[in-house]
Amino acid sequence: MGETCILVVDDEPKLVRLVREVLTATGHTVLSTGKGETAIKMVAIEQPDLILLDIVLAGKMDGYEVARRVREFSDVPIIMLTAKTREADLLQGFDAGADDYLTKPFSSKELLVRLDAVLRRAKRDVGEAGDAEILCGRLCMDLARRRVTVEGRDVHLSKTEYNLLYELAKQRNQVVMHEQLLSAVWGSEYRDDLEYLRAYIRYLRRKLEEDPSQPAIIITCQGVGYMLVCPEEVE
Repeated sequence: MGETCILVVDDEPKLVRLVREVLTATGHTVLSTGKGETAIKMVAIEQPDLILLDIVLAGKMDGYEVARRVREFSDVPIIMLTAKTREADLLQGFDAGADDYLTKPFSSKELLVRLDAVLRRAKRDVGEAGDAEILCGRLCMDLARRRVTVEGRDVHLSKTEYNLLYELAKQRNQVVMHEQLLSAVWGSEYRDDLEYLRAYIRYLRRKLEEDPSQPAIIITCQGVGYMLVCPEEVE
């Protein structure tokens, strides 16, 4: 997937040089900065295809804040660069608008695989022309408008969150296996990233459920997968 423009936001010169060498060798154009304020301006002016964004940056603004500010005006895919992999950190990144995480240190191969997967997801649009909407109890998915509401209240979902919910909704009232969800939403490269899936499910529940600690819409089938429960369709 050449000729894409990648903005690298990191204040470690060695890492930036490494990433630049790998990406330019595979046909990408690379821009870089170590400051969050500059990164936001560059996104607005240069309109990159993807951002590699470190959480820890020099100055007053960290990666989370940069992502939040970018999300105010752009849907550009964001991959967070971090040494942290706890679920709480993943959720904070998703809340800020991140699409994926890359844990330091990472190999050139892992960087390219993640980059390619996120760019593919960004260009994919889910939903079928014949489907107008999916109703599931309090939940409604308007597929034409890519709009999700709960009891008429708009719920903002990122592209990845929407795609995950759509995969569950296509097979509502059926168990969808972990590997199937990971492959369908993120790509086959992610089929073993169960912690990643759990974090996204937890964040979806925060947005959709009345009581996320006692989920009634997205339920866990222990050790197997998840199911979107639609009461009116259960016989």
